[in-house]
Amino acid sequence: MAYDKDLADRIRDLLAAERNLKEQKMFGGLAFLIGGNMAVAASGQGGLLVRVDPEQSDELVEQTGARPMEMRGRQMAGWLRVESDEVAGPAELAEWVARGTAYARSLPAKR
Repeated sequence: MAYDKDLADRIRDLLAAERNLKEQKMFGGLAFLIGGNMAVAASGQGGLLVRVDPEQSDELVEQTGARPMEMRGRQMAGWLRVESDEVAGPAELAEWVARGTAYARSLPAKR
């Protein structure tokens, strides 16, 4: 499955004013990086991948429709998968994009 181009466009619109933004194909989808750190991605498996503070992962999974991202059968702390229906509305998507961008901005920039 290819990533949702409409979702990628919606993310791009939300991040239009973001400094140090780069788009990169990653995880079978299109990732949006700030300072070289992934913030959010339109996933190749559908929906959204969001990078958050690993210490907030469990709480966000409990309180939202997000679930931990798995890679090679292992859950990745700080990486969440959010299904398309959870970000169908503009406010819901903006909230997740804001979480991802806030965490990416908090990390040291990569060269």
